[in-house]
Amino acid sequence: MPPDDETFDFSGCLERVRRADQRAARELVDQLHPLVIRIVRARLPRRVAEEDLAQEIFLKMFTRVAQYQGNVPFPHWVSRIAVTTCIDHLRAQKRRPEFRWADLSENEADVLDAVLTSENEVGAGDALAARELVHKLLDQLKPDDRLVLQLLDLEQKTLAEVADLTGWNNTLIKVRAFRARRKLQKLFEQLKQKERA
Repeated sequence: MPPDDETFDFSGCLERVRRADQRAARELVDQLHPLVIRIVRARLPRRVAEEDLAQEIFLKMFTRVAQYQGNVPFPHWVSRIAVTTCIDHLRAQKRRPEFRWADLSENEADVLDAVLTSENEVGAGDALAARELVHKLLDQLKPDDRLVLQLLDLEQKTLAEVADLTGWNNTLIKVRAFRARRKLQKLFEQLKQKERA
């Protein structure tokens, strides 16, 4: 089992990687794999295998390792590559032109119907369907909008953590989140109107 981030000698390992030491490269991948997979799973684009995306991230890491200047911890630098790669894949996907009531599973439709027609909270048994519905609505947003809401609202990350992961400043994060929430609300309202029609 690889050592944790605090005891792992990233600078020493990177020096060996820069000298084309294959064993050091494997150690680096072993050390960073849990971090990269966690990021990929949280933002995995549809129709992309998580290991394929992780390999692409590691390939970018190795091809850009000469650019790493040590201004931030190496795992943070790799996190940015991972987040950017996921965003690029999301952008490359064709967005569905319209999200319709018919696109919902029966359980998701029941949950949304309960939300629209009842003052009571959705039951715990419907929590998974509600989560799936949220992700379907999020899929309709642009990748950057989806990412900021996922990080802030679903993963409960702080502004500083989002800034570390994305490279965006706090003002940009707040503005993007505000606009993304308005777009999500608009999508939800459109879905309600279509259901009532």
